[in-house]
Amino acid sequence: MYKICVVLIVLVAQDCFSQDDEGPYRGKYIGKINSYHHQVSGDVYAVDDWTILLVDFNYDGTGDDTFFWAGDSGRPGPLGFIVADQHGKTNILERYNNEEVRLKLPDGKRVSRVTWLAVYDLASQNAFGDVYIPEDFEAPAPRSLTPLVAAPGHQLSSQPVKFLDASTFIIPEFHYDGSGEEVFFWTGVGPQPSSRGFKIPDEDGYLEPLRPYSGEDVRLQLPGGRTVFEIDWLAVYDVKKKVALASVLVPDGLNVPPAPRRTHPHTTTLPHCKQLHRDYQVSWEVFGNQITIQLAAMVDEEEYMAFGISGSNTRSQMLGADVAVASFDPVLQRGLATDYNITELVPCVQVLGQWRGVCRDDRLGGLDSNQVFSASRDSGLTVVSYRRGLQPAEELDRAWSTDRSVFAVWALGSLDAAREPAFHRVWPRSDIQLVLAATPPENDCFDFVIGERPRPAGWERAQLFDPSLRVFRATLGPAGGERGLRSRPPAVSGDPPASPHRALYVNGQLAPDLQLRRGLVYTFRVRAGDDPHSAALYHPLVITDEPHGGLERLADGAQREVRVLAGLAAAASVRPRPAACARPSAPLTRTRAGTRPMRHSGRSIVPWCGRVPVERRSCRWPPTPRGPTASTTTRSPTLTWEVESSSWTVTAVTWADPPPPGRRLLSVYRPSCSLSCTRSCIAVSLSEPTPAD
Repeated sequence: MYKICVVLIVLVAQDCFSQDDEGPYRGKYIGKINSYHHQVSGDVYAVDDWTILLVDFNYDGTGDDTFFWAGDSGRPGPLGFIVADQHGKTNILERYNNEEVRLKLPDGKRVSRVTWLAVYDLASQNAFGDVYIPEDFEAPAPRSLTPLVAAPGHQLSSQPVKFLDASTFIIPEFHYDGSGEEVFFWTGVGPQPSSRGFKIPDEDGYLEPLRPYSGEDVRLQLPGGRTVFEIDWLAVYDVKKKVALASVLVPDGLNVPPAPRRTHPHTTTLPHCKQLHRDYQVSWEVFGNQITIQLAAMVDEEEYMAFGISGSNTRSQMLGADVAVASFDPVLQRGLATDYNITELVPCVQVLGQWRGVCRDDRLGGLDSNQVFSASRDSGLTVVSYRRGLQPAEELDRAWSTDRSVFAVWALGSLDAAREPAFHRVWPRSDIQLVLAATPPENDCFDFVIGERPRPAGWERAQLFDPSLRVFRATLGPAGGERGLRSRPPAVSGDPPASPHRALYVNGQLAPDLQLRRGLVYTFRVRAGDDPHSAALYHPLVITDEPHGGLERLADGAQREVRVLAGLAAAASVRPRPAACARPSAPLTRTRAGTRPMRHSGRSIVPWCGRVPVERRSCRWPPTPRGPTASTTTRSPTLTWEVESSSWTVTAVTWADPPPPGRRLLSVYRPSCSLSCTRSCIAVSLSEPTPAD
């Protein structure tokens, strides 16, 4: 008798968990469709109180006037309402073959108030299949837990934690002073938080120690497609001290909507793997005197993955780093992993005839040490594998040491129109230290999650079209990140959006549109740095007809093809020189945003101003043939965002050879920014008013 009871208990337990074993969580199960005609079948789930999910749904599509039909009467009949199909249309149903169909109820209707759902033919008034919803049915909905309870001696608090779906939760009004060295969002199983849990990426996807929070609503997602049914607690955990600063228990069987995203099937075959970010991982294997590296990231088609050895032996440092910039070319259908060297934290530009900045090795006179042997792009995931030697093959390369830990650097960002790396949108906030030949191999990677990356709405582009404006004051400042220049359409159709780090503010507006009229005098007072010996502190204003900008990024031959309308003067040497000259003032190296300005640049931009003694100096800008004439320039140093800056005045009198009316007259641009650059980027676009204006 005892053996029989044990068998029954085991069978019941297996039946309770059969739904999780069959596949991912889809919502609260309603039941199977009762099949009467036309091969209708499938399982029905409630996603939330407004959405129904049909799984493995079948219908032969031969009904004359058949729809999804729902109602609150005793049984399916003419008293009901049409439910739009998965495309939001109320057309007659077509054939379905083992499909997953998501249905949205009409406005004002709820799953908990509906009695039945049917595949119903209005012509014959027959139900081909139906499912009944229990009277006391409670649809999945966001659920609130308790607030984070801080351990004694720790300053941390929040409002009740709320699960929005099976993988996403929010910590409202979260307060934390950021004093811990290795403190993370943490979760796991067991009666209480422990070191056997795992990290939760922060709201920006980083897996690095937490920053201070001051009453923010923090939205987090469980990593790797994990759900609330796989964890027992959430915590703010100090990994170094192995203590939970605050925690909250997660009850079993939480009735929440399913996560809207699914995991990507990608898994690496290399033994070592490091999760750098929620959307980026690197894996590798050392064999002999070579290392095989695989980069995988959820990035857009026009974005790159950068990874390499730090320029310093004691910390992760971009300056001096030896990196690979990997991407997938959609036209050629092949992967690239180009060898780059970072000589300055600016885009690759010519400084007194020498290439400086984030430049390809071959442009600096070296060789590309990377050999790509596989690449793919599927469902938003770009994967590039390449091989290179451990020891440097030339002076520009750095060694990949296997007898000690090495510091690495990485970044994700956009490619510009020339498919060169523009300023990165994601990069490490702390040191990344790797042991390349660890035994046993280390692997902390988790599955990627497929889904659209939410993008904040861009700021409105200012237009300075006032005909009374004659003086434009341009200063260098932040480009605004996702809400700034990156949100604007590209200058040339088909090009990727601009992704600079710095931009020109004209009369206080971020890279506005200007409108100039013929025969009028306009003065541009520029404050952006003028040291020609520095790639980072040299930002003269040059007006050209080149839509992408970046005159200094072009080779000498390409520069001759660009029509310069203002800002350059003829010189005795082959290379042109800026028309306005001035010495740099004292540098400014801080911002109001603190140590991580770009993390907050999408919310607001606040200039930090200082004072320096005013110094005046004049220099003559001679007129050039078939271009604008010029007058004396006056310079007075000033300070602006994180750049060594000065100002000068360029007065343009008239245009000797203007384009036809209605066409863009000229554009003012600086180089598209690059890995860790601090250089100005797209500034403003200028146009001539049409006759109607």
